[in-house]
Amino acid sequence: MLELIERRGPDLVALSGDLTQRAKPAQFRQARQFVDRIPVPVLAVPGNHDVPLYRVWERLARPLGAYRANFSPDLEPVHRQPDLLAIGVNTAHGLTFTGGWWRARRLREIGELLAEAPAAAYKIVVAHHHLVPPRRFDLQSVSRNAHAAIELFSSAGVDLVLSGHHHQSYIGSSEEYYPRGRHPVVLAHSGTTTSSRGRASETGANSCNWIELAADRFVVENLRWTPALDRFTVASRHLYPRATLEPGGLDNP
Repeated sequence: MLELIERRGPDLVALSGDLTQRAKPAQFRQARQFVDRIPVPVLAVPGNHDVPLYRVWERLARPLGAYRANFSPDLEPVHRQPDLLAIGVNTAHGLTFTGGWWRARRLREIGELLAEAPAAAYKIVVAHHHLVPPRRFDLQSVSRNAHAAIELFSSAGVDLVLSGHHHQSYIGSSEEYYPRGRHPVVLAHSGTTTSSRGRASETGANSCNWIELAADRFVVENLRWTPALDRFTVASRHLYPRATLEPGGLDNP
């Protein structure tokens, strides 16, 4: 992964949670050491595995205390550049076991950030928990307040939501799951990049998403680790024309 980042030189690396397995301080320090080797800006948010499961008192009193102390004090970072606004959202809270929660207060803050962003800038949200369920993958429900999040993101012109809870890659559009004839938001879910916890078609496998942004379109490539070649290779490629919001309604869907 470090070699891929070094070779391709992205503008930003997004880590959508579950930086540890059991939220132990030593695991957070290992994650921090890994991230410090990434030579480009990194936006990271916590996942449910970054909340202690068995240390019950810590889970209730300081659910992300070890994350703050040993990885980063900022749970919801924001990355800005002239053509890009990337907003981190913490959806992993103390009593969250598998599902997530899009808090109303954070959604209001995101609305304010999006309103201040340049109209032509790409707008990306990074969170751990999913807004749509994976296809053919048990009976997973979506995270709490998912409908409110989609309403905001569609009306404010968000282009992409990146998440990573299921240990399995999948991609879709908000209009597939919340059809209202609105600005479509692409929802790209990452698989497991650096551990052996891949599930379903990615059992025991590693993957990540590579995203390329252009003025009128963007591409999401799913990369899978190919042991025979000792590198990541393209498993699928998805091209989306960029939708824009005009005063009269949806333009260029």
